[in-house]
Amino acid sequence: MAERALDIRDVSYAYAERPALREVSFDVEKGSLFGLLGPNGGGKTTLFRILTTLIRPQNGSARIFGYDVATQPNQVRQLLGVVFQHNALDNELSVLENLRFHGALYNVSPAAFRQRSGELLRFFDIADRADDRVKTLSGGLQRRVDIVRALLHRPRLLLLDEPTTGLDPAARKVFWQALARLRKTEGTTMIVATHLMDEAEACDRIAIIDRGRLVTAGTPSALKEEVGQETLWLETDNPEELLDRIHAQFGVRGAVLERNIQIAHPEAHTLMARLYETFGAQIRSATVRKPTLEDVFLIRTGYRFHEAESMLAP
Repeated sequence: MAERALDIRDVSYAYAERPALREVSFDVEKGSLFGLLGPNGGGKTTLFRILTTLIRPQNGSARIFGYDVATQPNQVRQLLGVVFQHNALDNELSVLENLRFHGALYNVSPAAFRQRSGELLRFFDIADRADDRVKTLSGGLQRRVDIVRALLHRPRLLLLDEPTTGLDPAARKVFWQALARLRKTEGTTMIVATHLMDEAEACDRIAIIDRGRLVTAGTPSALKEEVGQETLWLETDNPEELLDRIHAQFGVRGAVLERNIQIAHPEAHTLMARLYETFGAQIRSATVRKPTLEDVFLIRTGYRFHEAESMLAP
C-alpha cells in the first residue's frame, strides 16, 4: 500500500451554528497531486485552516504523514509548505529579503539558504529579479516567488489554496507547468484547493466538496466514467413525465436535473434519434457529449456548480 501523506477521517467543523465541514473523510497518497474541488464557500478553506493547524477539528481527525494536526501541530508545521489564496509576501521587501525572513522562521542555515533559494529562483525563472521589490513584480511573478517561499524549507506536503486567483490564462499556464516540473524533480506531494474544472482535471485524484460534505472522490476519469461513456441530455418542460414515458417505452432509466433529463447510454446517438421520432414534440433540445466534472457535480448534487456558489452567497 502506498504511503499516505494525508489521512482525514470524519472531520467536522462549524462556525457558531453554521456547519462548514460535515464528517469529511479521504486520503492522499505520497507524491501525488490531489485536487480539492468545490464552489466558493463549500468548505475548502476551512479544511485548509485545519490542515495548517490554525484551527482544530471539532470532530474527527486529520493526520499528515502520521502526525495528528490537533495534538502534534509543531511536527505538522515542519512538514508543510503553504501557498495561500493571496500571497504571503511583504511588498516593500525584495524577493531575497522575503525569502530570508521565511528561512529564519524555519531555522534554515545561511549555507542551506544560499543553495536552496538559488536553485528555486533559477527553477522558477526569477533569479534575475531576486533584488527587486515584490511590489514591482507582476501577479504571475509574485505567485512564483510565493511558491519559492513555501518550498524553501523542503516541505513534504505543499498546500495551495486557490493559487491562480487573479492570474491571467497565460500566467496560470506557466504556474501549472512549473508545478509539474517540481513534482517530477522533487516528488513533492501537493494538495490544491480550486473551483476551476480544468485545474481539477490536471490532478491525479480529486475530492469534490459542497456545503461542507464530501460529494465524491476518485480520479477525474473514473468519476466521469461513473456518469457514462456518453450522456444524452434532453431539455423539456415536463421532465418527470417524459422520463416515465421513455422508461415505459424503451426500458431506459435516467435522472431529472432541473428541466433536463440525463441518460447514460452506450448508444446515445442512436437513442437520441429514436426519442426524437417518438417524443419530438416534447423535446426542446437534445445533446450528446462526453461527461465532464461539471456533469459529475450536477448529477451528484442536483444543481450546477455556479448555482452552488449563489446558494451560499449572503
